[in-house]
Amino acid sequence: MKKKNKRLFTILTFMALFAGGCAILLINLRENLIFFYSPTEVFEKQIDRTQMIRVGGMVKDESIVKIIKTIEGRQLEEISFVITDFKKELVISYIGILPDLFKEGQGVVVEGFLKNVGKFEAKTVLAKHDENYMPPEIKDIKTIKDKKI
Repeated sequence: MKKKNKRLFTILTFMALFAGGCAILLINLRENLIFFYSPTEVFEKQIDRTQMIRVGGMVKDESIVKIIKTIEGRQLEEISFVITDFKKELVISYIGILPDLFKEGQGVVVEGFLKNVGKFEAKTVLAKHDENYMPPEIKDIKTIKDKKI
């Protein structure tokens, strides 16, 4: 075999191995490539109740309910709210402290477990904001107002 043919054979072999490796990787990760499911996708897919997933949507107006519960001798606040993708709604229950950006009409991503149809138990709540967000502490500073960021 000539050097030119050996080189071509080697390059083609490495390209085939690389393509095969990429295909295996993408096939195994196809369900995990989604950052979060919408409420509509949660209702449509058969999701295992033991699998931790992320669900995202908008917090529905006037849906936040806070209840003080005693769990293991400690008083904790249970927050329940509804997230929507404007097609379906999902009731979220969460025990803990909410992020500062959390409010009605705001985007949110919650991570936890599906309890039953339409109910979700969140372990983590992440509030989303747009690129124009400015913390309230620095919003009123005159130099920032002058720059009109």
